[in-house]
Amino acid sequence: MAGLASLWWPLRPLMVLLILTASSHLSLSEDADVLLKFKETLAANGGGAALGNWVAGSTPCNGKASLWTGVICYNGDVHGLQLENMKLSGNLLIDVLVDLPALRTLSLMNNDLEGPIPDIAKLPALKTIYLSNNRFSGGIADDVFKKLRAMKKVHLSRNQFTGPIPTSLVGLTRLLELRLDGNKFEGSIPDLRQPELYLANMSYNNLEGPIPVGLSKMKASMFEGNKNLCGPPLDVPCTKSSSPSSSSESPSSSESPSSSMKEKKISPALLVVIIVIAIGVLLAIIGMILFIVRRRREQTEPGVLPPSKTKKTDPSEADKLERVAVDSSGEGKKVANAEHVKLTFVKEGVQRFELQELLKASAEVLGSGNFGSSYKAILFDGPTVVVKRFNKMNAAGREDFQEHMRRLGRLSHPNLLPLVAYYYKKEEKLLVTHYIPNGSLAHMLHGRGGSALRPLDWPTRLKIVKGVARGLAFLYEELPMLTVPHGHLKSSNVLLDDSFEPLLTDYALVPVMNQTHASQIMVAYKSPECAERGRPSRKSDAWSFGILMLEILTGRFPANYLRQGRAGTDLASWVNSVVREEWTGEVFDKEISGTKDGEGEMLKLLQIALGCCETDVDKRWDLRMALEKIEGLREKESDEDYSSFASEGEATMSKTMTDDDFSFSTIH
Repeated sequence: MAGLASLWWPLRPLMVLLILTASSHLSLSEDADVLLKFKETLAANGGGAALGNWVAGSTPCNGKASLWTGVICYNGDVHGLQLENMKLSGNLLIDVLVDLPALRTLSLMNNDLEGPIPDIAKLPALKTIYLSNNRFSGGIADDVFKKLRAMKKVHLSRNQFTGPIPTSLVGLTRLLELRLDGNKFEGSIPDLRQPELYLANMSYNNLEGPIPVGLSKMKASMFEGNKNLCGPPLDVPCTKSSSPSSSSESPSSSESPSSSMKEKKISPALLVVIIVIAIGVLLAIIGMILFIVRRRREQTEPGVLPPSKTKKTDPSEADKLERVAVDSSGEGKKVANAEHVKLTFVKEGVQRFELQELLKASAEVLGSGNFGSSYKAILFDGPTVVVKRFNKMNAAGREDFQEHMRRLGRLSHPNLLPLVAYYYKKEEKLLVTHYIPNGSLAHMLHGRGGSALRPLDWPTRLKIVKGVARGLAFLYEELPMLTVPHGHLKSSNVLLDDSFEPLLTDYALVPVMNQTHASQIMVAYKSPECAERGRPSRKSDAWSFGILMLEILTGRFPANYLRQGRAGTDLASWVNSVVREEWTGEVFDKEISGTKDGEGEMLKLLQIALGCCETDVDKRWDLRMALEKIEGLREKESDEDYSSFASEGEATMSKTMTDDDFSFSTIH
């Protein structure tokens, strides 16, 4: 027995590893079988054609990477299904999905699914359900959400649901978003009081009665289209007939007050008290009026926007990104006296509007960054714009600020997001730009939870790099008086239009920024030379551009952007350490597709990025040299010898590479 034990003990780790590996493959196989059964139900209802790569013998997930269309993966498990815009029709049957224990999100928006709502109560671990823009109909069982305690987002917009809103929604303590708009719900709104609920859209239904107190701070537009709703935030007061308790009033309560007063005589003492109270109230009103008049005289300009609200965020890196288009859940507050202030337009040829129109527009909070909050405003019969609120722009007086804004308004380049208008006040400023629906490069690369929103292929990434370089070169030509013409270049300040052409934002703001605040949060002040001299140099933008190129090539988020104050070039240091050891595919983002015949060009761009990230300012490439080399890059590798490129570019890397030194197969 001792001999058997001595033989068994060394083999124990191997056996454990084999068991874990077998169980992992078994889990993947089970997930695949479940999804294939679900595909059969979709195909039976006229759908499933878009799921061509859902085939037997393959697995849906490889770690976080999804290998099947519409499948969201996490740690090798099926975390969610995103089957949107696939022309799916018929009744939705989700019973088979019960065998996906890791399933947390289900989205089938923008299809032609019909019939009753699927029995989502069978999936108690769901956190988000998106069924908007289908043809679901009928009533919803009152207890359908009773077991879904983890549910955070429920989107049922623009269907044909009828009957009352399920009261089991009240028990969803983690609920963040609820969209029931565009249906035929009737009756009263349940008493929703979840503290984290920031979006509850009940518009365009047949609801009636008072709006619950817990929803009274929502936008009025969240309840429009319901003829019989009353109470805040609507301007429709609730009468006694609107209150559920009105029917319980006794007949005697309907007697007129005058009849009861006739039966009672007012004593002289009570009459004196009433007169004294009336005089006190009158004096208080007069005092308040005088106070308001005095305050108005003292104020030269009224306030525009209230202090920004921030909401709790997940501590992961992706949720710390300063996104330009992330979440459409909040709202910008509107204030009185807006008619006394005006926007100053600096861009010619754009549709003009008043600040009062802007503040009355449908608004959403896009995010709260280091500079301040950003709001998306949809003007009635007008454009959709972004309003950025800056509360640290007190470095310049009114005249200097206005002159600088006019200078920025005259800038015109395909890779710059133009400034449309601004508002000046001593305590805070507003800058108005166009809204870009595609969002930022940071959001596209990293999305939420650290995974890319969608993979960007090599030609698209090279296109973005070239556009950013051209935009920077234009700023250097047009603003030669500025030490750092951009000053805050990072992936969240690069927006992408419909054709993925980059648009630079938040550029040339150093002259109007508070110096202390700029040194804490602006990217140029995080360059290595600031650690020595405390101020950015002419090459600080080149350093920021180098970090951006490394982010595009590696898919890694520069951690130093998340910290205030100065920080080391974390991403550049990591790339350099890998380069010194061996040229491997570990450097490049494994989500990059379309790299066939382009590996040599990717290596060249990596060399340019490292040249721009040189710690020694004297050895660092300037923007002119970087732009010249970038313009020479192509989507496919040229026959040009890579080593000659390195010598011509005065490369900072000591190792000269040829194509044979690097096997791109290691990337995939």
